[in-house]
Amino acid sequence: MHRIFQDHPGLFSGVSEVLGVDFAPPTSVTVLPTDLTETRPLERRVDTLLRLETEGDEPFLLAVEAQGRKDPDKPASWAYYASYLLAKYRLQPMLLVVCQDRATAEWAARPVRFGPPQWPLLTLHPLVAGPHNMPVLTDPVEVRKDLALATLSAITQAANPDIGAILKAMTHVLRDTPAVLANPIVELIAQGLGTYPAAETWRKLVAVDLSFYKSPLSDELRAEGRAEGRAEGEARRAAEDVLDVLAERGIAVPEAVRERVTGCGDPETLRHWLRRAVTAPSAEAIFADE
Repeated sequence: MHRIFQDHPGLFSGVSEVLGVDFAPPTSVTVLPTDLTETRPLERRVDTLLRLETEGDEPFLLAVEAQGRKDPDKPASWAYYASYLLAKYRLQPMLLVVCQDRATAEWAARPVRFGPPQWPLLTLHPLVAGPHNMPVLTDPVEVRKDLALATLSAITQAANPDIGAILKAMTHVLRDTPAVLANPIVELIAQGLGTYPAAETWRKLVAVDLSFYKSPLSDELRAEGRAEGRAEGEARRAAEDVLDVLAERGIAVPEAVRERVTGCGDPETLRHWLRRAVTAPSAEAIFADE
């Protein structure tokens, strides 16, 4: 049933015509190896893979991919994942793509057809969650209804102008959520917001609203706070030393100089001014060459 196509490759155009599909006769044919076995190990990893069971339906596989940008090579990889999972587990695969920007989400949601245009062999149609279709939850009451959904929504809405209100609603609910549930959510949002400006907003909200929680992020924030406090104390003492030296030498310190010295938060600069204060003929002279 198949060897005849090797001996008479032009047969396909005749068969396709009988089947009602228009494929022109080939002008050139190359017989390729039929072994499709992977000759070298090729690492392929889906971001998350789950086996889900529901009442009354067959179990299925859910592959979840986090997509940060358009990637023309990704649809072919996704099609490979689906075929591989079906062949390995004998369960129907489903693909969910999660995005943080609308352009990427709309790109990922477009059906991709593989095969000749006359008769597409395979159509890839992922389910996509992104800022265009995930809810914008700024009401703590709505957040409390489904905390997991609210968490994912907050991550996908990272670039939303209302992200401050979205994150504030999250901390409002997390304040009275058991730590065993709240702490992982604090970390998931911190990681999910990545390099978006909203990540810094989240850090500040956690420091203020959730300061009593023990988590890697809260520990990091407390450590940063202690380091900042030490730096501020060091700068304050260094500024006092500069002014004390000038006063001890009987040099008048104008208010503008005093404000500049006390307002400086860089200990290295203050140490430089302190060295100059020992010999400077006037208070303003400590800023010479600056």
